[in-house]
Amino acid sequence: MKIAIIGNTGYIAGFLKDSLIKKNGIEIILIGRNMAADEFLDLNCVENFSFDALEDVDYILFAAAVSSPDICAQEFEKCWKTNVDGTSRFINEAMKRRCRILFFSSDAVYGDSKGMVYDERSKPKAITPYGKMKKEVEDRFTGSSYFKSIRLPYVVSANDKFMKYCLGCMKNHKKAEIFHPFYRNCITAGEITEIICWLLEHWETFSPPVLNAAGRELISRVRIADEINRIYKNQLQYDIIQSNHLFFANRHQITQMESIYLKMYQILEEKSFTERIKKELENVRL
Repeated sequence: MKIAIIGNTGYIAGFLKDSLIKKNGIEIILIGRNMAADEFLDLNCVENFSFDALEDVDYILFAAAVSSPDICAQEFEKCWKTNVDGTSRFINEAMKRRCRILFFSSDAVYGDSKGMVYDERSKPKAITPYGKMKKEVEDRFTGSSYFKSIRLPYVVSANDKFMKYCLGCMKNHKKAEIFHPFYRNCITAGEITEIICWLLEHWETFSPPVLNAAGRELISRVRIADEINRIYKNQLQYDIIQSNHLFFANRHQITQMESIYLKMYQILEEKSFTERIKKELENVRL
C-alpha cells in the first residue's frame, strides 16, 4: 500500500508519518512545501505540481490547510484560496488518477447550538470562517467513492500546542494560564492513527462519506491540566482565565461531537480519557 501525506510539516501529518512508517507493507510519500518533502506542492500554485508522482498512490491523507481560526478570519480570501480552491484543484486531479482521498476536516463544520450533540447524521452549519472552508470542500466531493472525510476535534498528544505549553510551564516552574470554558470531544494522536488505519483497510465496505473522530467524553482544557497533574504529581500550577469575546470570535466555546460509526464498527477500544491521555504521555519525561 502506498500512501501520500499532504502537508508533511503540520501537526497531524507529523505524527501520522512517524506512526504509519513503522507499519509493514506501507510506503509513505511526503508532499508539502519544505525541503523534507519527497514532492513539492504549493496549494496556491497547484498547476506546478507533478501529478505523475501520484500514478501508483493508493491513498492520500490530505492534512494540509491554514488551520488557525483567527488567521482564516483575518485573511479570509487568501486562506480560501489555499484551503478551498487549491485544495479542490488538487483533489480533482488526484481523483482522476484513481487516488482515494481521506480529507481531514474539523468539528468546526458544526455550529454552536446550546445542548446540541452532533453526529454524522447532523446537518453541518458552519459559522466560523475556518469551518466554512472545511464544509465547502466536503460539499464539493461528498458522494464520490474516492472521497471520505474525517472530522477532527482537538487532538491531544505530547506535541500539541496546549500540551507543550503546559509541559513547558512545569519544566520552567511557571504558572500556566488556562482559558475556560473551552470544551471538545478530545481524541488522542494514537487513536487518530488507529482510526485511519482502520478506514484504509475497510475503505470499500465502510460506506458513510464522513466519520467523526470523537472521543466519548466532553473535555475542557482545565480537565487536561488536571490529568497532567495526576500523571506528574501536581507539578503544574495554573490560573483559570475567563476567555474574552476575542478568543471566541472565531471558535466555539463548546462543540459536542459524537460518532455513530466508531461504536457501531468497534473501531476503538472503550477507554476513559484518563487512560488515553496517560498512554499518550507515558514516554514523556520533563
